[in-house]
Amino acid sequence: MTKNRIIIADDDEDDRLMMQSAFEELRAEVHIDFAMDGNDLMELLSKTAVAASTLFILLDLNMPKKNGGEALKEIKQDPNLKKIPVIVFSTAKNETEIRKCYDLGANTYIVKPNSFEDVRQVVQSLNAYWLDTAAIPS
Repeated sequence: MTKNRIIIADDDEDDRLMMQSAFEELRAEVHIDFAMDGNDLMELLSKTAVAASTLFILLDLNMPKKNGGEALKEIKQDPNLKKIPVIVFSTAKNETEIRKCYDLGANTYIVKPNSFEDVRQVVQSLNAYWLDTAAIPS
């Protein structure tokens, strides 16, 4: 079983590649799984080994089929998944959307940065907190 697995759920290939590159540059010891939409994410999480080894999920809100908000709600209502930290990573900056995500159980909300350097800084912060600092139950 892979320890330190993260899932990036985002339909934008450029954003997925940028996040992957940032984790690789920082030499983060994580296995990254990708989901293109909420349905892919829920299918990935239906695999017990994946769900059990996932440290956190980076979740975009604006995805086709099942959007991030719907997936977040589903995750946080599932007794087997609700302990997995979900970090909403979206371009939406409005207060209503942010509040809604926290009400649904998001652990944190990050507005997507525009440059690779800013993405790298976000990934460095995520790595430092979720991989090195936070105690997450297994």
